[in-house]
Amino acid sequence: MKFFADTANLDAIKKLAVYGILDGVTTNPTLIAKEGADLETRIKEICQITSGPVSAEVTTEIASEMIEQGKKLAALATNVYVKLPMTEDGIIACHELTKLGIKTNVTLIFSANQALLAAKAGATLVSPFIGRLDDISHDGMALIEEISQVYANYDFQTEILVASIRNPRHVTEAAMLGADVATMPADVMEKMFKHPLTDLGVAKFREDYSGLKK
Repeated sequence: MKFFADTANLDAIKKLAVYGILDGVTTNPTLIAKEGADLETRIKEICQITSGPVSAEVTTEIASEMIEQGKKLAALATNVYVKLPMTEDGIIACHELTKLGIKTNVTLIFSANQALLAAKAGATLVSPFIGRLDDISHDGMALIEEISQVYANYDFQTEILVASIRNPRHVTEAAMLGADVATMPADVMEKMFKHPLTDLGVAKFREDYSGLKK
């Protein structure tokens, strides 16, 4: 499974990159606005930190405008994936950008049918939002299982990027279902390192070693 950071914070991305486990970054206009940054400038900065896929989202809802903006975003760096909404216009843009050799990430997926449409349009990635489904008492992981089965039936090359991850357990469950990518806030990835028994074990080793030195 590939790990992406869902953030536009450069310090957080640099810290995660040091671990050697960061495979890419997902962003959106909201995350970039929170950093007080310009969209194109921030995408370029992120692409200088990681050579993995960096999802840059369009800011329009009209297919023709998405296509033109997508071309500009893709020209910022070779590892930019154009992030498009799961709408009729978004699927048109996905199809056209794919024909141009531009990689895409179709986002805001909430059903297997939507994921199927995106795959047929040539999406490189699809982003089902499991946390938001859980929030309305739906089973987000059941959606990942459905999409995985549908894609396996037809040998689609589109990868499943699990988004709206809220905790480390979401990552475990997504990996168990065979999802290709998990994108998560930096703090969730940091929490994956933690376990109270690990902390107790390290403290015990330290205590024992200190005793040997006396």
